[in-house]
Amino acid sequence: MSSVRPLRDMIPHTLCVQAHFMFLLLFLIILLMCCGFRQLHSPTNLLLLSLAVSDFFVGFLLIPFTIFMTGFCWVLGDLMCALYYLIPYTLVYTSALNMVLVSVDRYVAICDPMHYSTRITDKVVSITVCLCWIFAFFYGIFISYDHLKQPGRYNSCYGECVVEVVGEEDLVAFTSCITVITALYMRVFVVAVSQARAMRSHVTTITVQYSMTLMMKKSELKAARTLGVVVVAFLICYCPYFIFCLTGSILVGSPTETFMSLLVYFNSCLNPVIYAFFYPWFRKAVKHIVTLQILQPGSSGANILHISDS
Repeated sequence: MSSVRPLRDMIPHTLCVQAHFMFLLLFLIILLMCCGFRQLHSPTNLLLLSLAVSDFFVGFLLIPFTIFMTGFCWVLGDLMCALYYLIPYTLVYTSALNMVLVSVDRYVAICDPMHYSTRITDKVVSITVCLCWIFAFFYGIFISYDHLKQPGRYNSCYGECVVEVVGEEDLVAFTSCITVITALYMRVFVVAVSQARAMRSHVTTITVQYSMTLMMKKSELKAARTLGVVVVAFLICYCPYFIFCLTGSILVGSPTETFMSLLVYFNSCLNPVIYAFFYPWFRKAVKHIVTLQILQPGSSGANILHISDS
């Protein structure tokens, strides 16, 4: 259950708004980065772009509206209350499905590299991402149907916006995503460790082709490590909410419920920070954008990405 209720305790809105705009700026940088530099037009970065878009909408729509509603009653009516919760439904499941796609991408890249370029293409990823968003939207409508059909069914008084946000369908869907993500990344971890040991055992480089192959393997392993951190952050932020809902120990409007909801939203703020920390090319691209070099002719072909820093 989740609700929008007036809070007596004052929340530092100024800090929240400042953090909101800071992360919003980071999301815009990611969008410009993936769209503006040709070197970043890869299947993996298309998945990151889709994830960044869902994060952007969380920062643009959900966080500021949640901050606004912490000190006020719901005045938009029962139908708008039901429609309002359709947005986080869609974004939450889009993020979960994006994480599944990222896990599949890394699984194929690490465990079946010979067929990666033929199986994971830009066209395949683009179609899959579109289907991901469409499915999440219609699934959100499906689980919101009762609230759309009978708005305000859980409200006890005027000014409340209370809906049942976690049911059996939600738990099954979320558990399925978590199972797939965990299973794939456990396999990726095992293969990555074995490949890393194999690379350390080769102390000399025999041919230039072997050297390039070795560098490509290192690149894929670093990408798997970074995206693994993204997946772990996703699990840490999402699992507590669903675990508490599954046990039934979370109370509507309680500080625990508020904290769990904010933790889910906070995951969207973590991703750009993780990229900036682990990806040198991310920091280089940010420099190009902040210094407005991206506006110069031919900037889309800038040498942003090196194989050794992928």
